[in-house]
Amino acid sequence: MGKILVLAEKPSVGREIARVLGCRQGGNGFLSGEKYIVTWALGHLVELEDPEHYGKEYQQWRMDTLPMLPKKMELKVIPQTAKQFSVVKRCLHDPQVDSLVIATDAGREGELVARWILEKAGFHKPIRRLWISSQTDKAIREGFAHLRDGKEYWNLYQSAQARAEADWLVGLNVTRALTCKFNAQLSAGRVQTPTLALLVRREEEIRKFVPREYWQLRADAGRFFVTWQDEKGQTDIFDKEKADQLLEKVKGQTAVVQEVKRTKKSTPPPMLYDLTELQRDANRLYQMSPKQTLNVMQSLYERYKALTYPRTDSRYLTADIVPTLTERVQAVARGEYAPLAREILREKRSIAKACINDAKVSDHHAIIPTEAPVGLESMNNEEKRIYWLVVRRFLACFFPHYEYESLKLTLTCQGERFTAAGRTELHAGWKRVEQLRDEEEQEEQSLPPVEKGQSFPLRNFQRKALKTQPPARYTEATLLSAMENPSAYITDKRMKEYIGGGLGTPATRADIIEKLFSSFYMEKRGNSLVPTSKGTQLISLAPEQLREPLLTAQWEQRLEAISKGQDTRGKFIGEIREYASQLVENVKNSNAQYHHDNLTSEVCPECGKKLLAVKGKHGKMLVCQDRECGYRRTVSRETNARCPNCHKKMELFGEGDKKIFVCRCGYREKEEHFRERKKESKGGASKQDVRRYLANQNKQEPAGQSAFAAALQAALEKGKD
Repeated sequence: MGKILVLAEKPSVGREIARVLGCRQGGNGFLSGEKYIVTWALGHLVELEDPEHYGKEYQQWRMDTLPMLPKKMELKVIPQTAKQFSVVKRCLHDPQVDSLVIATDAGREGELVARWILEKAGFHKPIRRLWISSQTDKAIREGFAHLRDGKEYWNLYQSAQARAEADWLVGLNVTRALTCKFNAQLSAGRVQTPTLALLVRREEEIRKFVPREYWQLRADAGRFFVTWQDEKGQTDIFDKEKADQLLEKVKGQTAVVQEVKRTKKSTPPPMLYDLTELQRDANRLYQMSPKQTLNVMQSLYERYKALTYPRTDSRYLTADIVPTLTERVQAVARGEYAPLAREILREKRSIAKACINDAKVSDHHAIIPTEAPVGLESMNNEEKRIYWLVVRRFLACFFPHYEYESLKLTLTCQGERFTAAGRTELHAGWKRVEQLRDEEEQEEQSLPPVEKGQSFPLRNFQRKALKTQPPARYTEATLLSAMENPSAYITDKRMKEYIGGGLGTPATRADIIEKLFSSFYMEKRGNSLVPTSKGTQLISLAPEQLREPLLTAQWEQRLEAISKGQDTRGKFIGEIREYASQLVENVKNSNAQYHHDNLTSEVCPECGKKLLAVKGKHGKMLVCQDRECGYRRTVSRETNARCPNCHKKMELFGEGDKKIFVCRCGYREKEEHFRERKKESKGGASKQDVRRYLANQNKQEPAGQSAFAAALQAALEKGKD
């Protein structure tokens, strides 16, 4: 009997599967055992061929060669990982191997990773599929005991291939057309462009916004505050004279309670996490970018086996998961949540029924803890934060509703109406675990026992002057929400129902946001996202159809239909080829112009053209305006180093021994002096602060270690002695 080859997506996952399957014999890029051989990709080993492959005319970017519409899209081995592809190909054609198990990530992209390798290598032996939602030993063993026929996933592969080919046809054609037409490094894509359009549209709304002044009237009723309200329930007064008259009318008077309305209310536990909701909370609570959160999740899934598959769009569990929940609660009975977990086990509580819905789970269920014991001591701060977010949400779903009594008072004073609202907690329920607070709850006060007819003298009146506020700029958290549900931006009401799953997928949204940063289409100001001049101009230059969120949402629906066998890749790609041609024609016929408004006087040392000043995610840079040149140089980098004068974060300018810290307050200090000062200081930053800084700098440094980081490391080591 021959051996079974197992193809994993990453070396770390491959080695874990090999360990569980008893494959201990080391090879160069694979591990073998008595029954199995396990090998792995390094992510994608194969990709679609570049335009140059289809003809010499595509070697230079010229408008007259567009659109590029190859009759058949071909594959190529990625040069950087060609060595591992050779290893995998040898394993695939090994005479000992008589079948294959695809063990790449259980999703659309994971299927594409494997199938492209098989197609390029010319593999035609029987295929089965490992489809699991966690990487624990138990999940791997059960998965191999219930392998599925590879034919079941052929349509998923067709969907993945259709997505890749469509993005190539539209993205590369429009990107080349824009770059050639406007002589600037411009790019476009079916998800990237409408996402950027959301930012540009919001910035336009803010720019056009004209604030209006208004007033609110509040008074102290002794043990609580009351607010004036008109007959329509509005508290805002847009007429100053009216506000003054009201103040004079009620000043020093007594208010009488006309109505006491008590309502018992309850709030169910929040739903379990999918990837997008988890990314939102991580950004809102810890300012982690969506990409950071996804990377941490991958680590918790693959390395620690602590959480289930992260790239899910479901917030529900299937019924077959329910018998495993007790074991999962036992696994998270650690630290401050141990008493709550033990209470769930002791009282044999069931998870909320609302969490179980087979119909709302497609490929993967919600993100929950696994049943494996977790090595918290080896996790870094970010990993712990994300892990405990998921644990808290999971445990909360075993607790009853949060119950409270809502109390609303209506009072009159000199014929004017005043109100006060508050709440009294009756049963903490799930809020014992998950202490989320909504805006309404934060604003509500505690009210004393009050009866109808009681009188309260009003004093300490406040006539508060306020201004209407423009729409808030997006943060990474709110941009994720807008990408997930962009229906508000579809003007045709009849088409809103076709919005489908929004812009992109949970697995791709983080990369799209990062792409907008790396292409200098948007930048961060504090926690807010602001489109750059380049990004704003791109939206005015890109074809109108590509700016609208409806297009990509319709694509996702088509891709979903292909994965279910309800549509075909050939039909979809045929339409996309026509669409790409139409987009290129739109760009060719455009009369618009692009202006570099960030040109500097500095000249590119590679090609002699003037450099552009841009702000990247981690600092300021100079980049060449010529796409083919690609020169870029870091000017300054944002750091966590604090100014000794104003304690704000400083920027690090310069290279080598000319590095200098600069603060916006005017403070300047050479990096070497800063290093010496830190060495000499005793008890400066805490060890936790130092470790956090070093971890952050390690992510930002392209290679080696900054001198500042080295100095802090030395200080840390000194503190241990």
